[in-house]
Amino acid sequence: MTRYPVDRRDRESLRALQAERLRETVEHAYENVEFYRAALDDAGVSPSEISSVDDVRRLPMTTKEDFRDEYPDGLFAVSDDEIRRIHASSGTTGKPKIVGYTDDDLSNWSEVVARSLAASGVEAGDTVQNAYGYGLFTGGLGLHYGIEELDATVIPIGGGQTQRQIEMLQDLDSDVLSCTPSYALYVAETAEEMGIDPAELALSTVIFGAEPCTEPMRAEIEERLDVTGIDIYGLSEVIGPGVSNECHEAQDGLHIWEDHFLPEVVDPATGDPLPEGEEGELVLTSLTKEAVPVLRYRTGDLTTLNYERCDCGRTMVRMDNVTGRTDDLLIVRGVNLYPSEIESVVLELDEVAPYYRIDLDREDELDRMTLSVELDDGFDGSRRDVRESLRTRLENVLSFTPDELTLAEPGTLARTEVGKVQRVFDNR
Repeated sequence: MTRYPVDRRDRESLRALQAERLRETVEHAYENVEFYRAALDDAGVSPSEISSVDDVRRLPMTTKEDFRDEYPDGLFAVSDDEIRRIHASSGTTGKPKIVGYTDDDLSNWSEVVARSLAASGVEAGDTVQNAYGYGLFTGGLGLHYGIEELDATVIPIGGGQTQRQIEMLQDLDSDVLSCTPSYALYVAETAEEMGIDPAELALSTVIFGAEPCTEPMRAEIEERLDVTGIDIYGLSEVIGPGVSNECHEAQDGLHIWEDHFLPEVVDPATGDPLPEGEEGELVLTSLTKEAVPVLRYRTGDLTTLNYERCDCGRTMVRMDNVTGRTDDLLIVRGVNLYPSEIESVVLELDEVAPYYRIDLDREDELDRMTLSVELDDGFDGSRRDVRESLRTRLENVLSFTPDELTLAEPGTLARTEVGKVQRVFDNR
């Protein structure tokens, strides 16, 4: 019997557990974090008044700017001697967001990642090749200890070294590859360049995260590697990877592990809660974090929530695949666009590869967009027809066409072996 069977607990008992843990979390934050004590006092909320899950809406929100303002450890709720590990999120736009973990935090993190892996179809004894970066980024070590918690075998190869990755996939018959979706495609491409058919590798599953992945991109990963592609979600500020995960049985949304994380979806502009099924910004409250408890963290990720029982039998709420981020929104000549929307249109055409680049410039006070799309390696047709098909699809689906549409030669647009791929270059 698996250590992490399908969780079928009823919603009533789950909500009772959430209410208890929410009250404990608010009390812990109030007593030990000056930032939250001031914020709760300003909101006129006492921890003793938290009696139900619905009371979460009375709590103040936390933003990434709060993490940076409180840098490095102003949001820590425990003393230094209780911290066992420190991670940090990307600091590309300023100071990184520092997060810490107690022994219990690390244990809970390993548990939710193991639960995520089990939902992905990974079993004890499977070999998982972990191609996420190790270090301050939470992806590598987060997956690593979850794999061991599940009693699976981990190959801690980390990011990059793609030819060696493929040799290890071959020589060790790895069952599972964990990496970003863009890197999964790069692995397939590199294998082909090495004269290896990626579909003949022993891989059965790719668990991807850290970047949005559209359905066309998932289909491309599954087809080229002959695998099942499973989406894992998380963020450093809340814990790291393992906040939610797709189940391999349905692949219909990511189950949020609600006994550890309380989700809401709010209007990105107003912060007001939205009804079930309506797209908005995901907000998460930690329910078991000791070192850095977070109240109503605005993730910036756009999604929906679905509380219907999944075909797999799990009762925990599902979030839709993240369609974009509030801070990824592109406003070009008054039109709102997300890169993921453009990607979905681009990947519908067989003639192009899953690589694109968006350049934004301003000429004479007017926005200008250049969209570069890479042609498929085997393309030998009419470039004019491809360009017209792309323009027509962009206009029909998004009511928008770029000022310039460039068809790049195969292999010429940037790939990345380590970290997240950059698609948008805003020069305005």
